[in-house]
Amino acid sequence: MNHARLELCHEPLKVSRLPFVPEKLGDMVVILIRIGILVCLIASISLAIHSAFSKPDRWFPLPEHLHASQYASVIDSGPTNISHILFGIAGSANTWHDRSNYSKLWWNPNTTRGFVWLDKKPEISHPDMLMPYKISQGWTQFKYLHSASAVRIARIVYENFKLGLPNVRWFVMGDDDTVFFTENLVTVLRKYDHKQMYYIGGNSESVEQDVMHSYDMAFGGGGFAVSYALAAQLAKTMDGCLRRYFYFYGSDQRVWACVNEIGVPLTREGGFHQLDIRGNPYGLLAAHPLAPLVSLHHLDQLDPLFPNNTQTHSMKNLISAYHLDPARIVQQSFCYDHKRRWSISISWGYTIQIYTAKLIAVDLEMPLQTFRTWRSWRDGPFTFNTRPMSSDPCQQPAIFFLDQVTKVGRSGSITIYKRFEAKEAKKCMRADINTVKVQKIRVSALKLDPEYWNNVPRRQCCQLMDGGSIKNGSMHIRIRKCRPQETVTI
Repeated sequence: MNHARLELCHEPLKVSRLPFVPEKLGDMVVILIRIGILVCLIASISLAIHSAFSKPDRWFPLPEHLHASQYASVIDSGPTNISHILFGIAGSANTWHDRSNYSKLWWNPNTTRGFVWLDKKPEISHPDMLMPYKISQGWTQFKYLHSASAVRIARIVYENFKLGLPNVRWFVMGDDDTVFFTENLVTVLRKYDHKQMYYIGGNSESVEQDVMHSYDMAFGGGGFAVSYALAAQLAKTMDGCLRRYFYFYGSDQRVWACVNEIGVPLTREGGFHQLDIRGNPYGLLAAHPLAPLVSLHHLDQLDPLFPNNTQTHSMKNLISAYHLDPARIVQQSFCYDHKRRWSISISWGYTIQIYTAKLIAVDLEMPLQTFRTWRSWRDGPFTFNTRPMSSDPCQQPAIFFLDQVTKVGRSGSITIYKRFEAKEAKKCMRADINTVKVQKIRVSALKLDPEYWNNVPRRQCCQLMDGGSIKNGSMHIRIRKCRPQETVTI
């Protein structure tokens, strides 16, 4: 109604077109018009004052800088990039000094934005800690049953949003021992509209964890993403929600419950890895699902990804390949050496397996169980199928690990994988099963376009070059796009 009044006031006066009236009546019309103009002017001023000083209908006053943020989102209509993501990393003053080594593997101070949120100021602060920190506020007022830190960490979404930083589309949460593969994270989030309410992540690999918490919850260590639209809603209700769910165990469970009250379901993406497993993650990464690798968690609780290395050095090896071809890292391809009756599986940038038997595609894409469940250290169940590692050395694959990474031309790569044999491992003594003459495998590939993940994905093919010949202990394999009618068939 006020808008209509203003529109009438701004309509140009057409006094010259008034019909002829007697002189006295004309004077009266002029007076009425002047009164009308004065009324409109007073109404306009009153409406402006009311708009400036009235509080918006929300649980907390919207800071002035959030208006700038919303305006920036409107004018920046290009595709989502790393600058649109604000990270909120859960840490503590006691653990951050050691765990900050993981952040150094993926954090780029020139491109990434965000903070590690600590419970108090760290006693020791080193200049090589790349990620800036903030101290959580207001969390001690909340009641809890299990852990005060769970309440504090659950509020990171709210505290990050409350900062009001400009041009933020996504709030991404993770732990201080989480390694993110940021280019792949951008690829995943680019598929979704940040102006809609999205809650994106993955759940636990161990069924016992999902049963205890929820299959519909994004596990926080693996990381999860909250769109700007959803974060705005969460910010209104978060504190009241935390009071209602004081009896929950974890921070991610609290966030999930609050999101659930808004009515937003989990959007699952296969590249977020909580890694709720014990032992060696080799089997999982050697047969990674057909999805871009986004995150790895619990690395301190697992065997190093590469044998005879520290976990930090192992991650540096993996990341060296990732930087060369982000979309392809740990993507699986497999093919057959029909002459020798070998099955070959490649996890690009990580490992190669040669089986001296013909395995069907369903078996090759199924992870070897080199790990156990997170809580009970049992052989399962997991949220995906696994196959056992045979105790017979003649049925075990020959394993090769990434040794060298080289860029070729503008969009190509050569990766070299070196044979690994554990000193204590038993050797196959059958003469008809012999892969020992293969000591290195050279793999060539063109860079995988990130747009590949925007279409229906299809596992790429590999082929043996030079007829599968072995020269000086080395084989050459090429990974390529599968032809339209091509199948990987025994």
